[in-house]
Amino acid sequence: MKNSRTAFVVLAVVPLLTVGSARASIIGGNVTGGNAFSEGGAFLKLTLPLANPLGAWNSVGYDTFEDNNLHGFDERQNFVLPADLFVDVGGGSLAAGTTVDSHYIFFDPGRYASVVGTVDFDSDILAIITHTGHLLASDFLGNTNTYYMNHSKGGLEPADSVTIRGGRQILLAATADSPGDYIRVLTKSSAIVATPEPVASALLALGLAAMVLLAKRAQNRRVE
Repeated sequence: MKNSRTAFVVLAVVPLLTVGSARASIIGGNVTGGNAFSEGGAFLKLTLPLANPLGAWNSVGYDTFEDNNLHGFDERQNFVLPADLFVDVGGGSLAAGTTVDSHYIFFDPGRYASVVGTVDFDSDILAIITHTGHLLASDFLGNTNTYYMNHSKGGLEPADSVTIRGGRQILLAATADSPGDYIRVLTKSSAIVATPEPVASALLALGLAAMVLLAKRAQNRRVE
């Protein structure tokens, strides 16, 4: 009876160890039109730290890439807004207390060029920030160690557009020169059960101890 209870503990702990922090991610994208498409541009998801070819290491925001690609990377995750946040697509603002995951999307061509492209996410899109002032005000959602080179032309121009399609995709049409066009997409956190790190560590220790106990008892039975 004791062995069966121990086995039950192990079986109960194992699924709990698979949970982690909730986060939403960019899962893909395409360049489908504009000069960027005709010149071989593609969508590239970046990983941190940013290995940008130009400018300061791990920086973004002012001629640091200068290519025909549409880029994106994930920023802060599972972040609770401390105050209302102004947005430009998806309503006028997101209320304080809203939990968001943030993603940075940009087009930084080497010369005057246009792009039409899509970016896909694994969670529902809440809002998009496109106005330069709103971008600057939302930089607290950026990655802590990434240098955001703020400038007065970072957002989209009046002739540019970005829309939400199907809940989890954006369609961007933009024309840019120096310093490029930049937007921030805010999504819901993915539906992963969040387990605080100390709790996960305790569960791991409990699971390992139970498995060791089972192994010792099995060995003792074989000796007897």
